[in-house]
Amino acid sequence: MDVLKRVPIREQEPKVRAANFDEVCLGYNAEEAQAEAERCLNCKNPKCVAGCPVSINIPGFIEKIKEGDFKESYRVLSEATALPAVCGRVCPQESQCEGQCIRGIKGEPVSIGKLERFTADWAREQGIRPEGAKEKNGHKVAVIGSGPAGLTCAGELAKAGCEVTIFEALHEAGGVLVYGIPEFRLPKDAVVKKEVENVKSLGVKIETDVVIGKSVTIDELMEKEGFEAVFIGSGAGLPKFMGIPGEQANGVFSANEYLTRNNLMKAFMDYDTPIKRGKKVVVVGGGNVAMDAARTALRLGAEVHVVYRRSEKELPARVEEVHHAKEEGIVFDLLQNPVEILVNDEGWVRGIKVIKMELGEPDESGRRSPVEIPGSEYEIECDTVIMSLGTSPNPLISSTTAGLDVNRRKCIIASEETGATSKNGVFAGGDAVSGAATVILAMGAGKAAAKGILDFLNK
Repeated sequence: MDVLKRVPIREQEPKVRAANFDEVCLGYNAEEAQAEAERCLNCKNPKCVAGCPVSINIPGFIEKIKEGDFKESYRVLSEATALPAVCGRVCPQESQCEGQCIRGIKGEPVSIGKLERFTADWAREQGIRPEGAKEKNGHKVAVIGSGPAGLTCAGELAKAGCEVTIFEALHEAGGVLVYGIPEFRLPKDAVVKKEVENVKSLGVKIETDVVIGKSVTIDELMEKEGFEAVFIGSGAGLPKFMGIPGEQANGVFSANEYLTRNNLMKAFMDYDTPIKRGKKVVVVGGGNVAMDAARTALRLGAEVHVVYRRSEKELPARVEEVHHAKEEGIVFDLLQNPVEILVNDEGWVRGIKVIKMELGEPDESGRRSPVEIPGSEYEIECDTVIMSLGTSPNPLISSTTAGLDVNRRKCIIASEETGATSKNGVFAGGDAVSGAATVILAMGAGKAAAKGILDFLNK
């Protein structure tokens, strides 16, 4: 075995998977996982742990895989993370734990994410669940939102003995894990629901169809229902648009709406869920959500183009997602930007007008700013346009909670270290604070806020 090379991961063939919603990556079996675990150097000063937003004992759980003690590997994992089967699938490991792996200096880094997935999947198949608190501490906490930040915060508080209730606005728990990430990347019944059940097994209660700010306010939760602290992990579900002509036409979706209809409402399974199955779809944007929307449209039978105003080097999506999209036949129209959505006489999309771009000086993020090339406009014929330009928090909670400060982007202002907000006893984290980010960063914020809440309750 070449220790400089990773054990290859099995995947569905591109032509096969482009026509189904089954999971693309098939994961390691026990023999493959142990072989990959053998590549770990078990560093005394593991930089991979420092690169993990939830500080998993990475050498510890991998060492147990080496030994074949998968149950103990899961115990080590579950001490730090409430969602290992999710993280093993959707975390950007290449820029976090694996990006810090010492093995990667002279060869390929250890496949930490795939090993995490293996351990979590093995535990699920064996019916093993995380360990809860041995006794209650008498404190009562409300968590708003059942996405990665809320589930993580709730799990940590429950393990400490708190009585925790999650309030979820939608009819199913999981937040972005159920409505935003497609089935072929993150199976809902086999993975997400089981991870949610694991959190509930710690003693967490989940109430769905409760819209905080309408059904009940934060002030009412604290003053009338006896919650001593509240964590806001409501995410960022308000889509952004470009403000160009034609954006209100029939056949224009936000990526958020498109993915919610398909993922949570099962449009891909021919449920009675309205969704336009376009013949030619243009996705505007270059992030992970854009890749998810594009690959979903492809599986619904469309020819799909991704329009992005920078070059491939600046694509914010994970390299793995871009690679998979290309393998499946999605066309990337790079260094191009929409200026108008073209509409037919019936009010439906008939195409999109774009202008060619070139890269100028770097912007505040370090990426080179795109500049229009005058006179380079042309039209792309299509019948559906999906805007994937990011999201911002819904202002409902902040506008119905007295004393809760927000910034100009309507994001809640909260401490990175503790999650504490301007309102006493109210904490926040994840996309509601940062704006749209990754699952693992939301989990890290939820974990930090749980510690902040415990410190607050134990004063």
